[in-house]
Amino acid sequence: MANKRITVLLVEDNPVYSRLIQKLLSRSDYPLFEVIQVGTLEGALDRLSHGGIDVVLLDLILPDSTALDTFYRVRAHDMRTPIIVQSALDDIGLASKAVENGAEDYLLKDKINGATLLRSIHYAIERTHARGAEWSSSMLHLAQQQFLKAAYISGLDDNIRQRLLFPERAQIAALPFKRDGKDQVETVFAYRVQHVLTMGPTKGGLRYHPDVSLGEVAALSMWMTWKCALMKLPFGGAKGGVRVDPATLSKDELERLTRRYTSEFISLIGPDKDIPAPDMGTDAQVMAWIMDTYSEHVGYSVPSVVTGKPVVLGGSLGRNEATGRGLAYLVGEACRHIGLNMNGATAVVQGFGNVGMHAATFLAEAGAKIIGVSDVSVALHNPNGLPIDKLKDYVRQHRQLFGCPHGEIIPSRDLLELHCDILAPCALQNQITAANSSRINCRILAEGANGPTTLEADDMLDARGIIVLPDILTNAGGVVVSYFEWVQGLQNLTWPLEEINSRMQGVLTDALARTLRRSQAEKVDMRTAAMIEALSRVGAANELRGLFP
Repeated sequence: MANKRITVLLVEDNPVYSRLIQKLLSRSDYPLFEVIQVGTLEGALDRLSHGGIDVVLLDLILPDSTALDTFYRVRAHDMRTPIIVQSALDDIGLASKAVENGAEDYLLKDKINGATLLRSIHYAIERTHARGAEWSSSMLHLAQQQFLKAAYISGLDDNIRQRLLFPERAQIAALPFKRDGKDQVETVFAYRVQHVLTMGPTKGGLRYHPDVSLGEVAALSMWMTWKCALMKLPFGGAKGGVRVDPATLSKDELERLTRRYTSEFISLIGPDKDIPAPDMGTDAQVMAWIMDTYSEHVGYSVPSVVTGKPVVLGGSLGRNEATGRGLAYLVGEACRHIGLNMNGATAVVQGFGNVGMHAATFLAEAGAKIIGVSDVSVALHNPNGLPIDKLKDYVRQHRQLFGCPHGEIIPSRDLLELHCDILAPCALQNQITAANSSRINCRILAEGANGPTTLEADDMLDARGIIVLPDILTNAGGVVVSYFEWVQGLQNLTWPLEEINSRMQGVLTDALARTLRRSQAEKVDMRTAAMIEALSRVGAANELRGLFP
């Protein structure tokens, strides 16, 4: 909920209590609240009809309605928005019955304070989201669409097809952790999903983000399965997540949350079972805390329980920049394939986090001219080329690109439509859709993000002759070097950076060559070809191992 505006519909005819609620919510630094106050049931129903309400604070005793009938009428009018009942002490029986019939919580007017009010709103929204949206994820829908298309074309056995539509194992936990300097325990939802256990240990990142859900984590675990299979790595796909905004946590809070996550999921993870890695909102420090917590539980140091950890704790050289470097390697190979000179080619990079920043850096080092970049705060354009090193220095000082003087500000939606040779979406999913694919103006689209292009857009881009380097290929550099880190840890070896980069480039270019051959042989687009290539490996492993018992 942090950094979001929560719209509260306050249904209350007592002006004193209404002012109290608004005063308490106005003191919140995060999230920010907008309070809409009405004094009658009819007013509440009318406002709910217009939408945009995140939570309802409902008094059951109103001038035009009383008792449980008030709750039933609001609930019948809007089945999705969470309702918190406000009650006086003498109406606590009514409030309890309302909760039994679907209200999320009740607040006693005589005992209300800022902490209890914020906590009640937070959990009401979280519980509603958990019940209604865990599997209802656009990312999972996209991942399943991509899989079903490739499964149909490749003739995958129907039993295996049904088996691979959903993950083999998923665990949800409600994680409590203490906030700094407060007698407050906050609870957040956390996940670990393992898509395929057939291929060996599972492998996948851990994501901290306020929009994490079971469906999103399941989709990411599916993509990790195909990614590992395409790279011929001995892993099945996994993913983890915590629905929290890490930007609102202090370092101590982040550590407590991470150690609690590790403790809750310790039976699932291990160097021979499931190996987490950094993802959005997590980093090498988070991996170090996971490693330490796991090692304390088993009684000895286990570096290979995670990858992406600090080098001093057994991390691999080159892991931090591996995804961006791998993208640049594959773009270079694709340029050679179509006869495009990388030196002087124009490139646009959406996203300037770990992947986007390193992708822009290595594309520039290879001779490309970066004419556009963006992050969550702003999009910058310079047809003569942006100074990537200066942009990186600015972000290190200010944490975002907004205010950076080295480029012209353009609308973020226009960045993807800039005329260029290479377009690298390295931010969020569903960025290139049927609505804007006709305006995409590049020769090579290299997906650094997971799921940035919809299936409909894939077909439109392919028809226009745009080469799409799919995410399971293009952003696989990170998991390839994670595999190297895992191997180095098991063998107590340290490889030099040159060897790591050379090995990664070999794995990626081999996967690209096989994908290109598959695309030409099957007469399908690159994403479908990559998926078929991965499915051939996963399907064969499932058939060979059979079904137990």
